[in-house]
Amino acid sequence: MSISDIPIIIGKYLTVFLTSLTPIGELRASIPLGLGALKLNIYITIIISIIGNFIPAIVIIYGLESISKFLMKKFKLMDKFFNWLFQRTRKKYGKKFEKYSNFALTLFVGIPLPVTGAWTGSLIAFVFGIPQKKALLDVFLGILMAAAIVTIVFKAFGYVKFIIAG
Repeated sequence: MSISDIPIIIGKYLTVFLTSLTPIGELRASIPLGLGALKLNIYITIIISIIGNFIPAIVIIYGLESISKFLMKKFKLMDKFFNWLFQRTRKKYGKKFEKYSNFALTLFVGIPLPVTGAWTGSLIAFVFGIPQKKALLDVFLGILMAAAIVTIVFKAFGYVKFIIAG
C-alpha cells in the first residue's frame, strides 16, 4: 500500500460506515459489503460497522423522548397520537414483552432478519419506555450478536450466498 492508496482505503471504510448507519442495511449490509465487495480488513470492518450501527440507536433512544415530549406539549394532535400509540402498543404487546423483557430487546436486535436491528429495537425501547441506559445496553449487545452472526454466516457461505439467503 502506498500513500496514494490511503484516500481510496478511507473511502471504502467510509462507505462501510455510512452503510451501517442506514435503517435497512445496518451492519447486515455493511459487513458483507466491507468483507466481500470491498475486500477490507475483517476486524476494522466489524468495528466500524458496530460503531456506525450504534450511533443511530443512541440518537433514537436519547432524542425521541425529548422530541415527542416537545411535540405533545406544543400540538394537541401529537399529544393524542403519542398517547394512542403508547397505550395501544403497550396493551397489545405489553404482557409478551414483560415476560421476555430481560433478553427480548437484545434478541430482537441481534437476530439479523428483515425489520429487526438497532433502529427498530431503539424505537421499541422508546415505545415501551425502557430506561435509556438499559435500552442502550440491550441494543449494543444485540448489535454485537448481529455482527457475530453476520460475520460467521458471511465467512461460511460467502458474499453471493449471503445476499441470496438474506
